[in-house]
Amino acid sequence: MKKIALTCFAVLLTFFVFAQASDPIIGKWQNPSGEGKIEIYKKGNKYFGKLYWIKDANKKDEKNPDASLRGRKIQGLEILTNFTKNGDTYQDGQIYDPKSGKTYSCKMTLKGKDKLDIRGYMGVSLLGRTETWKRIE
Repeated sequence: MKKIALTCFAVLLTFFVFAQASDPIIGKWQNPSGEGKIEIYKKGNKYFGKLYWIKDANKKDEKNPDASLRGRKIQGLEILTNFTKNGDTYQDGQIYDPKSGKTYSCKMTLKGKDKLDIRGYMGVSLLGRTETWKRIE
């Protein structure tokens, strides 16, 4: 019985390693200011990201345009939604900025294995801002 359990565990571990290798964006990232850490994951065929750690864990979503959401904590929010993969670029998604309470169109581009350019924009990508996140363990 132990042998079967170990074999199943090894198969699952191998599957997980190969799944992550084919989706190099999956993992934990830190924003440039060091104030937030984001975990990017896949649901179905789309990519999402959750703000799993922030410097001030008690900070509320006070700038949210929906007054009923202003009392929720920012830590734990899903701030990246609905990205699709196109080579090294993840596009057609959105990013929520809890500092402003605004949601922007967004694309993410891998720069090597440990850097990720995040470009939030309104309308067209030329009208936006890019910041580079670093992979963390």
